[in-house]
Amino acid sequence: MSNCIGLRREDKNEWERRVVLTPDDVKDLIDDGVRIKVESFPRRAFRDELYAAAGAPVVDSVADCELVLGVKEMPLDYFRPGGAYMFFSHTIKGQPYNMEMLRRLRDLGCTLLDYELVTDEEGRRLIFFSHHAGLVGMTDSLWTLGRRLQALGIDTPLLDLEPAHHYPDLGALKEAVRRVGQRIEKEGFPEELGAVTVGILGYGRVSQGAQEILELLPHVVLQPQQLHDYVSSHQHAAKEVAMVVFHEEHLVENTEEGGRFELQDYYDHPEHYRSIFEPHLKDLTLLVNAIYWEPRYPRFADADTLRRLFATGTPKLVAVGDITCDVDGSLACTVRETEPGDPVYVYDPESGQAPSGFSGPGLAVLAVGNLPCELPVEASAHFAQALHPFIPALAEAELGAEWDEVELPGPIRRAVILWRGTFTPHCHYMAAFLD
Repeated sequence: MSNCIGLRREDKNEWERRVVLTPDDVKDLIDDGVRIKVESFPRRAFRDELYAAAGAPVVDSVADCELVLGVKEMPLDYFRPGGAYMFFSHTIKGQPYNMEMLRRLRDLGCTLLDYELVTDEEGRRLIFFSHHAGLVGMTDSLWTLGRRLQALGIDTPLLDLEPAHHYPDLGALKEAVRRVGQRIEKEGFPEELGAVTVGILGYGRVSQGAQEILELLPHVVLQPQQLHDYVSSHQHAAKEVAMVVFHEEHLVENTEEGGRFELQDYYDHPEHYRSIFEPHLKDLTLLVNAIYWEPRYPRFADADTLRRLFATGTPKLVAVGDITCDVDGSLACTVRETEPGDPVYVYDPESGQAPSGFSGPGLAVLAVGNLPCELPVEASAHFAQALHPFIPALAEAELGAEWDEVELPGPIRRAVILWRGTFTPHCHYMAAFLD
């Protein structure tokens, strides 16, 4: 008998409305013989009635299903002994805030799969919300920049922009950004801003989504080595934004004698590298963080770096949009995760304080941990399209078998963190997080 797949409601915060499978996907899977139940959830981007019409029983709880799917982390009391769960667990870097959850899953003998680990043989992720995180992240970062400048007494065309969740869909969002661009092209930015520069860390799917939004404004693309001269030669009102995309070689250098930057060496031996990003900070108006980072890598801007930036007066850098939302990670100003209802705080490098809002000394920081939830329909449809092909194999998997005996497609096998309470060989390193 095949496993029943349960789609759980999302309750991490009031903003989460995404789903991992749309009603159309559920209908196709049920037509192919997959058993699926759906927890009732009035706030979901797709109504309960649509899942019922697709043939799925809509129930109060799917906790008894053999495999429960969700988007965000699940409450500790939701897990049952021997249960199987698949969601974004945010545990693979040893994130302290989720270690209690990981420990409980282990102690209950549960099986845990994580979408972040569904990869091909070359390690490329196959199921993700990354592109939509970039789309929303850049939109909200530009909005943050506009509101922070207003708090500093400078009004710009960016004040016409709203956070992404204020728009009914991606098309309406993009049209709003285009209208802001038309104002910039016609009126320009205020004289006192000089060149308006946006630095994007990273070049993957998150960065590509961010660039897609920024490209809707009148813009010029610069290489990192061109940034300082551009800022120096554009002291007056600008009618464009300058976009600079930073790759790893622009962010770190090899500290070994005679050492050169080599990407694979950086991945393998990050301890041989140090950040060289500090000189660029003084030439950026907005910094958008869209690069993957782990604690073993150098921090791009630590607390001392940010204190030095502000020690000489009021810097050019006004706002940071940290799409990666790595708390206490690559940027010291990301001191806490926010949510769409209270998305921005101002980080004071001198005191370390970070009160919500747009006023006060320091940098405005946008650090929303679930940005794609602001475009729930488009983001869910894109995600479901990628997950759909793997569902039949998950439905047929023998969840009670020994790890060496269970048959799973390679991408799904690589996604298993715990199998019946035991860390899988490729995730055995995570056991140390619980010691």
